[in-house]
Amino acid sequence: MTLVGVLAVQGAFVEHEASLSRLGAECYEIRKAADLGRSPDALVIPGGESTVMGKLTRDLGMLDRLRGLIEDGTPVLGTCAGMILLARGVEGGITHLGTMPITVRRNAYGRQLGSFSAVSDFAGLGEIPLEFIRAPAVVSVGEGVETLAEVDGVPVAVRYGNQLVTAFHPELTDDLTVHRFLLGLIQRRIAF
Repeated sequence: MTLVGVLAVQGAFVEHEASLSRLGAECYEIRKAADLGRSPDALVIPGGESTVMGKLTRDLGMLDRLRGLIEDGTPVLGTCAGMILLARGVEGGITHLGTMPITVRRNAYGRQLGSFSAVSDFAGLGEIPLEFIRAPAVVSVGEGVETLAEVDGVPVAVRYGNQLVTAFHPELTDDLTVHRFLLGLIQRRIAF
């Protein structure tokens, strides 16, 4: 069975666990550094408050271990705040994991009142619903970054090797396309 570690220090982690469980994955919550010793097949860094999540992962001694797992090829899905934590550049903010060659702008669509819904094709797999809450925006991408979905010409889902990030919250809809894509990255890793 596929084992997915979901960062559970703050944010919308329970919803990710429910989506992945519907696809047959076994999920466990990462709350302290010792939880990273289980060697997950994939990781999820959920939405939440990126500054708080970054501080907690540092204070709990998880930041370097998470970075190491990702750099060693463990597939990871970062949504909203998770995108910010993985980004190599954060306009007006602090870089945390810095494993993905993108630059993002925090709260690019405004605060809570700037939340909205949209629909977009995702990775050529068909249209999916997109829920944005205080969403970041990708303002630049580095070499090798693939855009998987856009809204109004702005990338809202991108992939770099084993890393998948979304500005939206796929866990807040019934659509499992993004989570299925993450599990596919595990299979792709096993094949190589």
